[in-house]
Amino acid sequence: MRFLIALILILVPLSLHAQEATQPDTTISVENSVQQDAAIAVRIREIIHQLDGYENVAVYVSDGIVTLRGTTLDAATAEALTDLAARVEGVVAIENEVTETTDVVERLTPAIERLWDRIEQTIAFLPLLLIAVFAGLLVIWSGFLIARMQNPWDRIAPNAFIADIYRQVVRLFFVVLGVVLALDLLNLTALLSTILGAAGIAGLAIGFAVRDTVENFIASIMLSVRQPFRPKDLVEIEGDLGHVIRLTSRATILLSPDGNHIRIPNSKVFSARIVNYTRNDERRFTFTLGIDPNADLAEAQAIILAALEELPYLLDSPGPSTWVEGVGDSTITITAAGWVKQHETGLFMARGEAIRLAKARLEEAGITLPEPTYRLITDATVRPGKPPEPEAAEPPAPAIAMPVHAEDMQELQRIVDAERAETSQDDLLAREAPQE
Repeated sequence: MRFLIALILILVPLSLHAQEATQPDTTISVENSVQQDAAIAVRIREIIHQLDGYENVAVYVSDGIVTLRGTTLDAATAEALTDLAARVEGVVAIENEVTETTDVVERLTPAIERLWDRIEQTIAFLPLLLIAVFAGLLVIWSGFLIARMQNPWDRIAPNAFIADIYRQVVRLFFVVLGVVLALDLLNLTALLSTILGAAGIAGLAIGFAVRDTVENFIASIMLSVRQPFRPKDLVEIEGDLGHVIRLTSRATILLSPDGNHIRIPNSKVFSARIVNYTRNDERRFTFTLGIDPNADLAEAQAIILAALEELPYLLDSPGPSTWVEGVGDSTITITAAGWVKQHETGLFMARGEAIRLAKARLEEAGITLPEPTYRLITDATVRPGKPPEPEAAEPPAPAIAMPVHAEDMQELQRIVDAERAETSQDDLLAREAPQE
């Protein structure tokens, strides 16, 4: 019995506590106040009448429940009324019955009003726009006027090509300065960062696309500054031999000894091995002769050297020379060398005349230039007979040195002069420019 009484005393407070926990924590007023509903309705009307787009919306309030009826221009505006009315104190619930209007006049009227507002704003903004455009164009015009001057840029630049690059940089700088000034007057400097960002991305993409062109352009700048060769110079660039016609912003044009044009991209010229034969007037030629192994080599060298000294166009200093190059299967090779002034004497013609005269002097001295001989081994029963004696021939007339000039080189240089005269405005080379 005592146990049951104790159990009842424990369970009863727990049940009472559970009932109290299910009740609301706050009190709800059940007073029906017409004045409070009217105040809520007036407050909501005052708010929505100060906003655009709610002219056709009616507000009704009963027992704290707000009912909204009418039309708006779009559904988003109608949905925004629910959040707006919920902020008013005393609102218990909201019934939003506002719909999107389909009336043509109601939808066109605000659009026309907005259009007229923008036209009025544009007209009001027009003087400032004209001032900004005028200021920007004035700065740009000043930059082009400064870039058009000849004296300052020609003095600080090593050649006309670099001076033109300086002018382009000045023009670009003043164009950017004019645009920045105009946008600053219009308070649109934030737009400039967007434009520069887009221009940077576009420039990066274009740079990858025209990488070879940019590389040639940079090489042209370096070549025009360094001047590794001059107009009409005879140069060899990676195996291509020719006279320099001109250096353009993209390629170097050569005229080969055969009269053909050779066009080499400047990017390759800048990194190539260049041999300039014109820089030094003195140039050496060499040739080899195969001498009979039974001949006296010292005598053969003396004869060749004496033959070279007969040529009037060979220089005394440095003078001609000979040396034994090597021993072959049936001959001993002797190399001879001589120096000429290549601007006065044709190198290849001088070399040919030296070979002719040296061969003639050796043959006059009885030193032969044998051809390669081969020994054929046949059957032992076949014994070769004695070869017939050659008939004695009359000795040839003594050879004499012939004059050699540089007509071929001079003719090529005349062709180069004619072509340079036609395209002188596209040439980056100049005789008065410093040379590397």
